[in-house]
Amino acid sequence: ARKVDDGGGGERAREAAGAALVLRKVWSRSPAPERRGRVGVLFLPRTVTGVTALINVLYLGLFLSSSAETLLDDFLLTYTVFMTTDDLCQALLRQYPFIECCIHRGKEDDSDVSCRKRKVLHLVSQWTSLYKDWLHEDEHLKQFLKTIYRNVLDDVYEYPVLEKDLKEFQKILGMHRRHTVDEYSPHRKNKTFFHQFSVKENWLQQRGTMNETEEIFCRVYITEHSYVSVKAQVSTSAQEILKIVAEKIQYPEEELALVTVSFSGEKHELQPNDLAISKSLESSSRMFVYRKDLTDSLSPFSENEELQQRSVRILGINTWDLALELTNFDWSLFNAIHEQELIYFTFSRQGSAENTENLSLLLQRCNEVQLWVATEILLCSQLCKRVQLVKKFIKIAAHCKAQRNLNSFFAIVMGLNTASVSRLSQTWEKIPGKFKKLFTELESLTDPSLNHKAYRDAFKKMKSPKIPFMPLLLKDVTFIHEGNKTFLDNLVNFEKLHMIADTVRSLRHCRNNQFGNEVPSKEHHELKPYVHHLHVIDNQQALFELSHRIEPRV
Repeated sequence: ARKVDDGGGGERAREAAGAALVLRKVWSRSPAPERRGRVGVLFLPRTVTGVTALINVLYLGLFLSSSAETLLDDFLLTYTVFMTTDDLCQALLRQYPFIECCIHRGKEDDSDVSCRKRKVLHLVSQWTSLYKDWLHEDEHLKQFLKTIYRNVLDDVYEYPVLEKDLKEFQKILGMHRRHTVDEYSPHRKNKTFFHQFSVKENWLQQRGTMNETEEIFCRVYITEHSYVSVKAQVSTSAQEILKIVAEKIQYPEEELALVTVSFSGEKHELQPNDLAISKSLESSSRMFVYRKDLTDSLSPFSENEELQQRSVRILGINTWDLALELTNFDWSLFNAIHEQELIYFTFSRQGSAENTENLSLLLQRCNEVQLWVATEILLCSQLCKRVQLVKKFIKIAAHCKAQRNLNSFFAIVMGLNTASVSRLSQTWEKIPGKFKKLFTELESLTDPSLNHKAYRDAFKKMKSPKIPFMPLLLKDVTFIHEGNKTFLDNLVNFEKLHMIADTVRSLRHCRNNQFGNEVPSKEHHELKPYVHHLHVIDNQQALFELSHRIEPRV
């Protein structure tokens, strides 16, 4: 740290020096990136001036570039644990002029001045690159970027080397302009990403409405305990939803109606052009499909009708193509997850649905695939077809593993191991030996012993791109969080945050080398809707009743 005069500079310099000593001590160990234990503990001031000290340490040339870049990435991934985005903006704004002030007083040459400025600008560039759309509606960040851009604009004449950084900021601001089109413009295209809020303080206003192009899983109940999961945009009409469900349950669309049923029992029939999806609907009622009779009166489906003779369409679909469509669908969900969602999921104790929307979709999908496997098998009353179904799912699980989709792989194996399915002794007795052997091998990868060693070893050997089993990844992050203190005497345990960031960074490795989604070799007209909109029974008691009905206890 350099000597500067008072007025706050001396305090900053002392903090930078202290942070430098601690950082040197920790990073000199050159810890292996895959470690999970507590090799050393780094504590930094929790205050904004402490953050300024960290920025000084990161970018005033105190470390080898690889160590500094890793530490910067740790900081950017986890800063919301101990400060708000506004805090970071203010610290950076103070830091840029502070550097200039220190340089003039220290009579350093222009190359050192420009180098220091460029390092601060590099931090901002890395931040916006890492977060992408995640902060695109953050007013604090937009104002900050404009302010620092003006600073660079003022400096570029004195320091021509900043011209490259100026062009970078023009690109960043151009991106933000594209993201700040009028709220009601039809050209606005938003992904599923939601606002990022600080874990320390939710200083942004929470989003009240969803954008028309955002997609969610909408549950349309057939009976009290079974539903069709429909992935649809929030602008989808009731008629479009009804068409999907009618096709799924093999029932004439004109004989069905979409009805919202409030938790108090009040019913409301949706008209064809009504919007079927809204947040208020999700929190106050459920959507059902009812039958119309000749007088247009509505009646619900009974639970027993689930067991009526139905064609088992999955048996006519190629197993590799079906597994590939499952994988493509999972990739669309996995790619949308922002690394920050895992941080927020881990540290937020006050409900983070708004901030972990994409992560929640993939977790919900994993659960629904598991229920779908059990539902398909237990709704098949014919023994011979049920045996074919079990064989089919074993092959699909094997194909998902071959396609490096461990999320659906785990879900299918767990579905086959559901108690209501595993008790079907007549069915399992008729499964050929080679299928039983294959299933045993697949099952061994889900063995939880030794902290899921079998899965971890197999997954580590798989080349990218690959989809991990997300519940286990979240368990790893939570284990690090709960096993290590975040703060001690108003200091931040940055070593803990490094371990968490290191685990979260595994998402990048998993998403490497993607060449776009593959397409099934043989198109099947029923394949996409079959895989995208799963019919599941989400009640374990109902599943057990079906299980005992098709194979009574002897």
